[in-house]
Amino acid sequence: MLVFGDAHLGIAPQAAEDDLLRFLRDAPRQAKSVVIMGDLFDFWFAWRHVMPRAGFRVLAALADLRDAGIPVLWIGGNHDCWGGETLESLTGATYTLDPWTGSVGGWHTRLAHGDGLREVEDAPYRRLRRVLRHPLAIRLYGWLHPNTATSIALRSSHTSRHRAPGGDEGRGLHAVASRWMTTPADPELVVFGHSHIPALVSAGRGTYANAGAWFIDRQFLRITETEISRRRWTGSAEGDVLDVIERLPKETLSEREETIGRV
Repeated sequence: MLVFGDAHLGIAPQAAEDDLLRFLRDAPRQAKSVVIMGDLFDFWFAWRHVMPRAGFRVLAALADLRDAGIPVLWIGGNHDCWGGETLESLTGATYTLDPWTGSVGGWHTRLAHGDGLREVEDAPYRRLRRVLRHPLAIRLYGWLHPNTATSIALRSSHTSRHRAPGGDEGRGLHAVASRWMTTPADPELVVFGHSHIPALVSAGRGTYANAGAWFIDRQFLRITETEISRRRWTGSAEGDVLDVIERLPKETLSEREETIGRV
């Protein structure tokens, strides 16, 4: 399985989008499933009769993965949270804004974008998020002309331009991951995006991983039944290996857990 996130198409350099297209086209040679950890777009909204121009070719590449029999799980982020049903219908991906728990490459895993998870620091954002994602707010925003709405969204969206949204260099999400892995019944792997800080480290009783921000350094994760590796795109979805954590022996996962694919 291949995992990437935070491409922020729309404000990302064109070279980052071009590399992502090559990565997705090469993915079927390297894995049997793909996970997007959110913020594929810096802004995306599902208007009734039009769609944003940014990232159009990437959406087509995701649809090609579906046609090739490669399932895609898309964890929505704080920048691409308006239009999950449309994104699903366009690409065939499974899209969710909620934390997802199941088997990823054989690892008992919890996936979440990471926005709003820090208990104290993110409290103001959680209040704002309830407003921004309210059905009435979404309906009213949809009445704006797409050019105007996109301009407003891009001007107000500053965190995607920074290395570490929240300003703590990823320490907050590392702490959250540790809390999510405190008992034997908890996941053995937690994967976040959002911070833009690549990570592959021990946390709690398990492993915390973050693919970082594709638009910054083209990093991604490769998960197999025996190990997780953090890699950098070098013209192939094989990539250069930057770090590896091998899987510790673990009890067999419950049959009730959802499985989206094995590498």
